[in-house]
Amino acid sequence: MRKRFINREISWLSFNERVLQEALDKSVPILQRLRFLGIFSNNLDEFFRVRVATMRRLAAIWGKEKILLGHKTPKQVLDSIQKIVINQQITFEKTYNKLIEELEDHNVFVINEKQLTKEQAVFVDNYYNDKIRPVLVPIMLGQNRSFPELKDKNIYFAVKLSNDGENFTTQYALLDLTTDILSRFVILPPNGKKKYIIILDDIVRFCINDVFSIFEYDNIEAYNIKITRDAEMDLDDDISKSFMEKMSLGLEQRKKGEPVRFVYDAQMPLDLLEFLKKQMDLDDEDNIISGGRYHNFKDFIDFPNIGAKRLENKPMPPLPATYFKHNKSILNEIRKRDHILHYPYQSFSYFIEMLLEAAIDPQVEAIQITLYRVAKKSMVINTLMNAARNGKKVVVLIELQARFDEENNIKWSNRLQENGIKVIHGIPGLKVHSKLCLISRKEDKLLEHFAYIGTGNFQESTAKLYCDEGLFTYDKRITDECVKVFEFFDKNYKQHVFEHIILSPFRTRSHFTELIDFEIKRAKQKKKAFLIVKMNSLVDKQMIDKLYDASNAGVKIKLIIRGACSIKPGIEGLSENIEVISIVDRFLEHSRIFYFYHAGQELMYISSADWMGRNLDNRIELTSPIYDEEIKKELKHMLNVQLKDNIKARMLDSKQVNNYVQNNKFKVRSQIAYYQYLKRKLNNANTSE
Repeated sequence: MRKRFINREISWLSFNERVLQEALDKSVPILQRLRFLGIFSNNLDEFFRVRVATMRRLAAIWGKEKILLGHKTPKQVLDSIQKIVINQQITFEKTYNKLIEELEDHNVFVINEKQLTKEQAVFVDNYYNDKIRPVLVPIMLGQNRSFPELKDKNIYFAVKLSNDGENFTTQYALLDLTTDILSRFVILPPNGKKKYIIILDDIVRFCINDVFSIFEYDNIEAYNIKITRDAEMDLDDDISKSFMEKMSLGLEQRKKGEPVRFVYDAQMPLDLLEFLKKQMDLDDEDNIISGGRYHNFKDFIDFPNIGAKRLENKPMPPLPATYFKHNKSILNEIRKRDHILHYPYQSFSYFIEMLLEAAIDPQVEAIQITLYRVAKKSMVINTLMNAARNGKKVVVLIELQARFDEENNIKWSNRLQENGIKVIHGIPGLKVHSKLCLISRKEDKLLEHFAYIGTGNFQESTAKLYCDEGLFTYDKRITDECVKVFEFFDKNYKQHVFEHIILSPFRTRSHFTELIDFEIKRAKQKKKAFLIVKMNSLVDKQMIDKLYDASNAGVKIKLIIRGACSIKPGIEGLSENIEVISIVDRFLEHSRIFYFYHAGQELMYISSADWMGRNLDNRIELTSPIYDEEIKKELKHMLNVQLKDNIKARMLDSKQVNNYVQNNKFKVRSQIAYYQYLKRKLNNANTSE
């Protein structure tokens, strides 16, 4: 039987390799390349905490019996992950060393403790005594002492202390580098045009004898180690505890999750490595990976620029909206026609301004919103609290189970309730992942509704980096059904019929299946049949099989998938009418857009949902039709520009080789091209006023 699917985990690693490619791309400014190494590392951390942890549990339960998508057992998947990650780690280390060398051509030097001049050594010694020593606490280790619980994400030094000659002795210790308190990068005094940076790890190495000054050892060696833990939370079944209490306990338990990866400096002595493995009860099944001198490269996302501006990307400041004006009523503008904002090309501030307007408008009666992830200092939440103080009815559904944001969401949930806001903690058994805001306003004794539907979170910080869509609408076909969605959130037992918006887990799968079936029917009639799908992930077996059916019927299918993609395109007799590209560039592609030719009607949708089992069957996701013709045109132009990308687009195939799209036409870098398109549109609108 032909293998029809690519394993999800293997495909995701291929996506992360595309991130690594950006660090290798010499057309990318050098500091951005270093920061892509940080993104790669951060991605991999989360992958091990979630996906590898899941595979380990499946392997323990099913052994060789269960076959996963991609025709592999969990154990086979884990073996493949180990091989791929080790190879990627080799590329990663080579890339990092090369980038450090390239920085020197720009008079920026990242130096270690062995390269310090006398003047720099004095500076480092003073910095250590002032900033580091007060927070650095060594933990002495021994056969008869219990080994401490290493924290996920922290950077540790495993230290070997030894004496030479007749009095040969060995002692081991641990150091937590506490980068949550200390900066990972320390800027040293310049020397003429030359600028210098030293990494925190190397300052500690330089002063390691001082750390253990009360002992008399001939040799003190420090090696970087890092642990990654299973991030799954087991929630207590005790019915006497509130859901909030269960979440808080689950967060504490997560900190002690089983190790799923142990990374160590390859230069570490074998005796120290074996000691650590024994004390931590690790074996070769625990993804033990040798690495370089530094770990936790996620800190490199914030690598400082102490050189020229050309070392970073040229600024692309968010554009003003084409029609919204900062000093005019946004609600009045939405009442005239639907609007869409494309982040980060346009500013998220207009959504904040809409909330601010609603908070002080005496005729606004209620604001309702779903929150999945929000900023740690959230203007959205502050505005909602101000609205409540102004007497508005504010209802916030905040999803406490948003992975890795649980603690932040618990904090905001408490703050909201303290300010008199009604808070709904999700729906039992279903995560609420939809991005929806509804404003209700009295006008001439009639209640009117304004809705905002997004593909991304209500988070100001990520709106500067993530490519997402935000629809502002007054269309009753949509807003009346948004009212029903919030009624469902409040009373889960109440059934509603939706004719326009599509809600998971009730209709998303069947609706898109019906739309694909329509294209199949047209293709079989030898009529034009065509669809474009842009998502983060495509791993649902049923939806992939339906696309295979469509391809075999003659439907032309173009897919733009940023991350994991389990479909095999371009295979004769299976998928020869399917093309898949992935775009990785300076902004993170995050929007979900769906286009169906539909006999010339050209149906367009935006959504919070990817085609994954969890989004289709186990979450509340909202997909909205686009009825405004101008917005359809904007979104269709975006899709077409991305399909023409031949600078940052990679062709996805069954071999997972990530070749760049290449053709002889003029060069198109879709993110830059779409930004310029919106800029021209804004200029034309301003000229015509």
